[in-house]
Amino acid sequence: MPDVQASVNELISKLKRRQVEGSHATAKETAILLRTVVSQHRGPNANQASSFIDAVKAVGSQLITANPVELAVGNIVRRVLHIIREEDLSLATTGIGGLSVSAGSDDDDETDRNGRLMLSAASVAAASRSALRAPSLHTLLEDLPDQSGSHHTSSSGGDSEGKSKSADKNSKSWKLKQSVIEAINELIEDIDNCHAQIAEQALEHIHQNEVILTLGRSRTVRQFLCEAKKKRSFQVFVAEGAPRYQGHVLAKELVAKDLQTTVITDSAVFAMISRVNMVIVGAHAIMANGGIIAPVGLNMVALAAKRHAVPFVVVAGSHKLCPLYPHNPEVLLNDLKSPSDLLDFGEFSDCMDYGSGNGAPLLHVVNPTFDYVPPQLVSLFITDTGGHNPSYMYRLIADYYSADDLVVQQQRFASRK
Repeated sequence: MPDVQASVNELISKLKRRQVEGSHATAKETAILLRTVVSQHRGPNANQASSFIDAVKAVGSQLITANPVELAVGNIVRRVLHIIREEDLSLATTGIGGLSVSAGSDDDDETDRNGRLMLSAASVAAASRSALRAPSLHTLLEDLPDQSGSHHTSSSGGDSEGKSKSADKNSKSWKLKQSVIEAINELIEDIDNCHAQIAEQALEHIHQNEVILTLGRSRTVRQFLCEAKKKRSFQVFVAEGAPRYQGHVLAKELVAKDLQTTVITDSAVFAMISRVNMVIVGAHAIMANGGIIAPVGLNMVALAAKRHAVPFVVVAGSHKLCPLYPHNPEVLLNDLKSPSDLLDFGEFSDCMDYGSGNGAPLLHVVNPTFDYVPPQLVSLFITDTGGHNPSYMYRLIADYYSADDLVVQQQRFASRK
């Protein structure tokens, strides 16, 4: 697939050069690329699902390695793998819907007196797993009878080609590909609409005359606050988020929406937190234990909120839900930005001279990008699927990801160490 490989190489290059950054952008680009991989893939019809999984894993491994800090890339790769497994299981159990079920037999499938197949308990259990999935439009349309075929008969040999094409479209491999592509389209749509779906819940959490504190700049937080402004009057304290000072940008955006906004320094968070009713922040990733990877400085804000019993609320789309734990090696890799954000090299050039002892420079400048906030400091998660406690993250992970894909990913990083 030369065209697909060219698209893969292009996205890998963008990830390495940081031309695509942020959970939302990287998640959407990854989902679009994997949709192309599935649509263009040509594998054996006998085991199409396994062929899809191998192709997605091969591409996903390259994307994750290109920039391991962007955890949303790995999240989408695992989501697509889970989609393939689910759709394959759904198609495998579709044909047994109209068969008789024997609940009292745990042995192999049998046949009754009328020649109908009696399913064993194992078959019933396999079929019931697919019933837990929400029905999609594609699966509903598959159950409709094909009325056009019932009124058409052909006796000429020229129609054999048309019959073969129709048979290909009715084959399991064709249905699997179409179902997977449609599910990925729904995933892309969810990524696009996550900000609006989260903002719809703003009025349930922000009340009249409250004071809200946030740090830095988050598109999800901005839309959440602007939606609440339509029917609520409240104030916002924005910590500037040094050294990149994204809080200044957010403050200008909120003022443009007629929101009463106050900019404070990061060091003033503890001094101002006692006047705050709620802290609302975004996140780079939500970990499996309920902790978050967030912009640097948010752990300090979470500690201040815990000290003064102020609710610490995290707003994030479900594509940021990462099935990994903070101790995983790929999560421990922090992103270090340029020291020029902190100081000008010309002003401190004398401090950069090498010492007379070990030959190392006397001055070191570290500019990390992310903080880790443990789950005990988080009060509530607001996602596009609703509000959840940190202890509920394991349940969402079971819905969105397959255990087989998590084990493979952890083993891969363990082998690299």
